[in-house]
This record gives sequence, C-alpha cells and structure tokens, in this order.
Amino acid sequence: MGQTARVSAIVWTAAVSLAAWLWLLLFQGFFWRTDVRLPPERDPARWPSVGVVVPARDEAEVLPASLPSLLAQDYPGHAEVFLVDDGSSDGTGELARELARRAGGLPLTVSIPGEPPAGWTGKLWAVRHGIGLARARGPEYLLLTDADIAHEPDSLRRLVAAAHAGGFDVVSQMARLRVESLWERLVVPAFVYFFAQLYPFRRIGRRGARTAAAAGGCVLLRAETAERARIPDAIRHAVIDDVALARAVKGGGGHIWLGLAERVDSVRPYPRLHDLWRMVSRSAYAQLRHNPLVLLGTVLGLALVYLVPPVAVVVGLAASGAATVLFGGLAWLVMTGTYVPMLRYYRQPLWLAPLLPFTAFLYLLMTVDSAVQHYRGRGAAWKGRTYARPDAVVGEEG
Repeated sequence: MGQTARVSAIVWTAAVSLAAWLWLLLFQGFFWRTDVRLPPERDPARWPSVGVVVPARDEAEVLPASLPSLLAQDYPGHAEVFLVDDGSSDGTGELARELARRAGGLPLTVSIPGEPPAGWTGKLWAVRHGIGLARARGPEYLLLTDADIAHEPDSLRRLVAAAHAGGFDVVSQMARLRVESLWERLVVPAFVYFFAQLYPFRRIGRRGARTAAAAGGCVLLRAETAERARIPDAIRHAVIDDVALARAVKGGGGHIWLGLAERVDSVRPYPRLHDLWRMVSRSAYAQLRHNPLVLLGTVLGLALVYLVPPVAVVVGLAASGAATVLFGGLAWLVMTGTYVPMLRYYRQPLWLAPLLPFTAFLYLLMTVDSAVQHYRGRGAAWKGRTYARPDAVVGEEG
C-alpha cells in the first residue's frame, strides 16, 4: 500500500508539472517567442534632442568597446553624452575623455557626483546626476544606457523613431548579452528566458496591462515623463532601476515597450560560473522582497516546473512507470521546445535546450545563496556597495 501511494504521488506530481507547462505555453503571454523586436519606425518631422546618460563605476575594462559606439551615433538631431564617473578607482573618467578625443563624434561631458547620500542605492545617484546635467540642455528624450553596452550607429535613431511612431514614454531593449564561454552559453540565454517568463514582453507593451519591466542597459525615456514620474528620485531605494523605473512610469499612466535587441550588445564578460553566480545572487533575494515565504514558494515552483520532469522520467524508467515517464517526458519536451527560440536568438546549439533543468537548478541555488548572504548581513551589492533595505526592487545586472 505504501509503495503504491508513493508511485501515485510521483505520477500526480509529474502530471501537475505537465499541466503547469501547458499553462505557461498557452497563457503566459507567449513568453517563449522571441519576435518582440523594435516596433515599426516612422521618422519624425523634426528629430528631438536627446541626452545620453551613462553611469560608470570602475568600467575601464569595457569602455573601449562601448563608449566609441555611443559617440559614433548617426543621429539627425542634437544629442550629447553625459558620462558620470561614480567614484571609480581605475581611471574610468580619464579614459572616457581620451576615447572621446580619439573618436570624436557626439559631445561628451564627464562628471563626478561624489558619494551618494543615505537612501540612494546602486547606480541611481549617478543616474540622477547625469539626468540633472542633461536637463540643463533641455532634451526631449533621455537615453539611459550602461557603460558596458555597445550600440550600432543607427541605434539611437531607431529608438527615437520607434518611440515617436508608437507614442511610447519608454522604449527599452534587452541588450544581447555575451555568450562565449561554456558557462555563458549555459546560463545567459536562460537568464533572458526566465526574465521573459516573469515579465512577458507582449503584456508589457499592452495598454492597461499591469505587467511592467524594462532592461536597464538601454532605456529611452521621454524627459517630461521622467520629470512627471520623479525619475529617479521616486525609485532611489532600488538596487537596480529597470523594473522599478518601468513600474513608476506605467503606474503614472505611461505607455512602455520592452523587447529583444538586434543592434545593442553587452560587452561585459562573465567567463566563469563564479562571475555569473555573483551577478544573479547579489540581488535575487531582494527581488523576492526578502520574504522567506516567497523564497520558499519560488524554490518549490522552480523544483516543480523545471526539476520534476527529468526526475520523473528517470524514476519512471527505473520503476517501469509508464504514466510517470509519459507525463515527465511531455513536460520536459514542452520545456525544451519553449527554450529553443531563445537559443536560436543567441545563435547557440540546440543540444543545450534539454539541459535547461540543470541551469534552472543552478538558478535555484543562486537564489538560496542570495538569501543566505542577506541573513549573514551582507545584503544586495552593486560595484562594491552593499545595501540591506528590505524594500529594494531590483532587476537585471547593471
């Protein structure tokens, strides 16, 4: 009787996992599709002015691959770049000036804001300083972009044209992250896949939908919208600003859009598992609002959705349980199929798709580690600064 009950429990667990995957496949905003790209563009009669704000803290390693691409923007209107050297110790500001002298292009202003006052987290104090410098020039749009983001020459033109054509207050693109090392190939596409599962891009761009998110590496924002939503002051407690910014704008009635980038790339390397682990774990528990019950639910949810299918297949084969193998195998098949478009977007081999449960297990461990670090008093961290506020709202790496 006990053995039958255990077998029945395994079968039912596998069936629930399959049901969860069928729901995700059909009713979670088609998150697995990768065709949400920059909206149709229409050139404005007059190209608005743009202030490009780049917060930078110890970014000398990546600036040579990113900053020249911003300065080389082929933009018909007036645009200026404001790089905020946020307490760097590696000569970031001087390197930026030298790169501008060599490359020419858009005007560059480098400024140092000083240490952030109490209550400001992450890069937001630097963003505030940069927005203040830009506003003195009276721009109609602000482009908030990270120091590790490289833009093709027509990137700014296309962003502004899309915002104009669609009447968007925010147009954000999730930069294509680097995938060169083995660990990057295993972890990075899954990172974007999981993000899209939490924040389906189609829902973000729909008026009236509650889902709101942005990708902090590339955010075009109407200057008047930023002022009306009190950006970034209203989100100064956020460790990372992307999701918090989008919520603030959408909560005020703004129209936002987020999609995958085609011509915007992150040049920051994460060659080792340790590097990727730190990137995720530094803020994962803050994303769960430091709530142990939410953490427990997240761990159980990840286990049910991602770990149960392969375990059910193995257990079913070992115990000759046809139903367990069937339900677990179908769930694993749906999971694998939904991951294939993201691997194609990242130009990765499709044999990585069945390995998604292993990657999900790594993310589960990273999330638990984030909670452990929090309770050890380390809190969330950004560029050598640590924050322990329980109300922080975070998003992706900046």
